[in-house]
Amino acid sequence: MYSGVTSRSVRGMSAAVALLAIGAVGCADVIDSAKAGAKEAVRQRSVFSLAPGDCYNPNSGATEGEEFGVEIVPCGEAHKGQVVGEFDIEGESEYPGDDGATKIADERCPAESEKFINDTWAVPAGVDLFYYYPTSQSWKTGDRAVSCTYAKESGTFSGSLKSKSLNADQLAFLKGSNGVYEAFWSNQPEAEQIEDDLAGYKAQAKAVATALSTHLAGLEGMKQPEAGKLRTKLEGAADAWKDASSAGTVDDFYVAYDVAFTGIDPSKTVAARKELKLASTVPADDAEVWAG
Repeated sequence: MYSGVTSRSVRGMSAAVALLAIGAVGCADVIDSAKAGAKEAVRQRSVFSLAPGDCYNPNSGATEGEEFGVEIVPCGEAHKGQVVGEFDIEGESEYPGDDGATKIADERCPAESEKFINDTWAVPAGVDLFYYYPTSQSWKTGDRAVSCTYAKESGTFSGSLKSKSLNADQLAFLKGSNGVYEAFWSNQPEAEQIEDDLAGYKAQAKAVATALSTHLAGLEGMKQPEAGKLRTKLEGAADAWKDASSAGTVDDFYVAYDVAFTGIDPSKTVAARKELKLASTVPADDAEVWAG
């Protein structure tokens, strides 16, 4: 399978290390090395058998390329990634190609991962969303599975990413907030200039306005002061997104979009997040986007 990851079995490497150690160190070190190699070998698993919740290290040590096997480790140990969701590619009579498979994964994995991780702000810095998807060869054998994972390209992390039990207000806030940013990013036009696709940007604005309406409804029943303040701010942003969605000209769109975009700056949600005892550090990528 392909992924944001790659590798061949690391068992051969373990054996080589053990052989070199025999001539260079004492017996105790040889035994320790052999135990480590055996432990790693026992943990080996085909990439085709990965399941949500599994913490793993790709045998290649890389996070992109073709992968055949991984080392499954307890999540309390240092690891490169964790599987956070899975689904089967459906409705395709033939292999959709690398581009087609990655497009499907790009569209599905964010939503699948949210079933495992309610609050992406709690994901450690440097840990990003990747996925394993079928190759043309594995497709011929019936492989249709896509495994969505969070992995770290440089270094490792420890602990499971699975969200802990959350109360009703926390869940409502995250559902609404996630919906707003999902609407923004999933409807982002390919054209970099609004002039080149005004209709596409207006459609994005409509999607965000709709998501904000849902988010505002969820915030309405919350009694926390900061949640109330955020709701007031987002009401203004929602009006601006509605204005952008119905703009008659590019200039009208720009005027509304400036207020709309800054109105959903993630930093404006920090106080409410703290009040709700949710993660409150804006992810670096989001902070960079809204820093302009």
